[in-house]
Amino acid sequence: MSNSPKTCKENVEIIGTNFANSSCVEKFYLEKSGKHFLYPPLEKIPIVQVESFPELGKLTALRFIEWVQNNPNGVISLPTGKTPEHFIKWIAKIQKEWDTEFIQNELQIVSINTKNKPDLSKLTFVQIDEFYPIDAYQHNSFFYYIQRYYFRNLGFDTSKALMMNINEIETAEKLPLDQIFPNLIVDLSLRTRWASSRQERLQKRTIELVDEFCTNYEKKIRELGGIGFFLGGIGPDGHIGFNVQGSDHFSTTRLIQTNYETQAAAATDLGGIEIAKNRLVITIGLDTITYNPEATAIIIAAGEAKANILRDSIQIEASNKYPATALQKLKNGRFYLTNGAALRLWERRFIDIQKQDPVNPISTERAVINLVVERKKCLADLTKEDFTNDKIANLILQKNGKSIKELTESVSQKLVSRLEYGMRSIENETILHTAPHHDDIMLGYLPFINHLVRTPLNKHHFTYLTSGFTAVTNSFMLEICSKTKSFLELGIFDKRFKAGYFDPQFIEGRNRDVNLYLDGIAAHSRTLRDEAVSRRLLRNMVEIYEEDNPNYLVDRVDELINYFETQYPGKKDVPYVQKLKGMAREWEVEVLWGYYGFSVNDISHLRLGFYQGDIFTEQPEMDRDVIPVFNLMMKIKPTVVSVALDPEGSGPDTHYKVMQAVSEALKLYEKETGVDDVKVWGYRNVWYRFHPAEANMYIPISLNSFAILENTFMHSFITQKNASFPSWEHDGTFNRLAQKIQVEQYQTIRRCLGKNFFLKNEHPRVRASKGLLFLKELTQKEFYTHTRELRKLTENF
Repeated sequence: MSNSPKTCKENVEIIGTNFANSSCVEKFYLEKSGKHFLYPPLEKIPIVQVESFPELGKLTALRFIEWVQNNPNGVISLPTGKTPEHFIKWIAKIQKEWDTEFIQNELQIVSINTKNKPDLSKLTFVQIDEFYPIDAYQHNSFFYYIQRYYFRNLGFDTSKALMMNINEIETAEKLPLDQIFPNLIVDLSLRTRWASSRQERLQKRTIELVDEFCTNYEKKIRELGGIGFFLGGIGPDGHIGFNVQGSDHFSTTRLIQTNYETQAAAATDLGGIEIAKNRLVITIGLDTITYNPEATAIIIAAGEAKANILRDSIQIEASNKYPATALQKLKNGRFYLTNGAALRLWERRFIDIQKQDPVNPISTERAVINLVVERKKCLADLTKEDFTNDKIANLILQKNGKSIKELTESVSQKLVSRLEYGMRSIENETILHTAPHHDDIMLGYLPFINHLVRTPLNKHHFTYLTSGFTAVTNSFMLEICSKTKSFLELGIFDKRFKAGYFDPQFIEGRNRDVNLYLDGIAAHSRTLRDEAVSRRLLRNMVEIYEEDNPNYLVDRVDELINYFETQYPGKKDVPYVQKLKGMAREWEVEVLWGYYGFSVNDISHLRLGFYQGDIFTEQPEMDRDVIPVFNLMMKIKPTVVSVALDPEGSGPDTHYKVMQAVSEALKLYEKETGVDDVKVWGYRNVWYRFHPAEANMYIPISLNSFAILENTFMHSFITQKNASFPSWEHDGTFNRLAQKIQVEQYQTIRRCLGKNFFLKNEHPRVRASKGLLFLKELTQKEFYTHTRELRKLTENF
């Protein structure tokens, strides 16, 4: 491939690539990627592949501009959420800086007409979906998002838009929604059953009116000729819009319930899964999206976390189980993916390995281990036929030039060596454990810490880089505020106030709070635990409000109770409430490490400034976000640093940003001290996991360690025990999901090595293991390279 890709007008072709119906922008990016548009018969819909999340936004923005130039009065539907972040930024940049040399060059290179600046106000905007019921002007409604990020920012004309403004949908007797649905719970069975009360009659009639709205909404879209340009993300279950798994491909705009996976994904927007489970949605249907046979419909996705659902959505024939397969009927249906998102597309993976010379060792191990899992055989039992029948494994066999026995024994030896390395005795280390969120270390590698703390020769310091306030619900805060008010009114803390116990500078008081709570756990005393929690809440309030008079603090508690009772769930909190919620999470980790005898002096809460609770978070800054980590390193002088090591676009972006802050701080530390041999332990937890080929330390987990994980999580992480913000993979607490993952990892390695390797092993830890923990140890240089490469894949233009 040449250094300067050919233009669209030169009619470029890549051998074997089908460019039929591809646009000039797509042709450019196809040549740049070196990938085909489509690999039939396995792939059922064309794909354009790019290296990074920002590049994905740029590609999509350029394709949108190209489409608008050809359809200046077209009908469009654009997505909400975090997925279109770079798309929105690029559209804004292109429109505002159209005449600059930079933008003119960007347009010319993809053969976009630089003299024809699109007028976005001529387009008709169609909203894709919305929660129901919801106040349209709440900041967590999609209506509000569209107004803020599309209309105000990009200049679309609201008068030409089809919007789902819930406030304007007619209701029975024109009553407010909160009077018709007092708990904002809509019972769709009223569609088909008799209403048994006046309240139910109002509800039934309102549901009928919403259904009528949906029918008219669909009618208006079809009268416009259908949607001309549709852009959407894809949910964990494959949902498009709110067309969840199992949706009819002939579905139209409708009011529906969602499934658990979608509810979990929406929990952050709505203030908790408890609310998301009871909230319905209005969504355009799959047939709405595909009604216009000329429609350009694009699904965008970034990161390895989406790779499995994308594989199924692209490689399987049209099926209700996978909503995105509905796009197969459109000649202009597309998937725009990052390389990470395309990881499990079979033919593309095969071609990537074909190009490797020599083949990457991780690719070799991944293919062989995947073959073990697929064939349900141990490594020693794999046959020539097994390899021959697996295209990728057979390619690996050919490129390695080894016999099957040599290859499988090599992989087996590596797995065993990683297990032995994970069980080695670790002493005389100073370990700085870093975490983006307060439960990340626990969920990532607590069973490993159980062994590390058994020798006093290791030193430990735990640091939490964000305040984590978004994971604390208003209902939790309301509960502890109410209990604290009772303690205050009874005068239980009066003597402590007089003695200065709640003074923020009285560090020993913080330790006493923790020890009282731990005493309550030991004694199974809810009263002691409640008192400890209330003490810490008061201590935090004294610091925030700079007020230590118990009479005035009662008023402050009343203010908080009123706040938490009246704020709608999911609304961004005011700064002092953010801080108070964050302190609740900080309390949890002080309790956790109190189990192991650590004091509050062994824990640092950095509260980095990039974490502000906005949908599009800021990038870390040197003075604000890196220097605090560097200063801590100078104080602790670590020989080991742990860090959450999620891949591009997978897991919360907070993990990525914290990793970059730690990397930059470690570089400064090396420059200042000359120390260049700090080991970095990369961990993952419930958001994404290592393939066995990626990790180089395997730590056995016994049932005893799982019991410790359960007990410490449920007693320490009291804001999380109701699983208000769960993973879409598990309807329950994060510790149970972490255990599930670690058990699956054990089963994979046991399948590879054979069950007798574990059952008859001479080492008792191996015999006792029922789970495995995967870590990736890196040198400083390897860590810098990793973060530098990840930055290329993640950050903006």
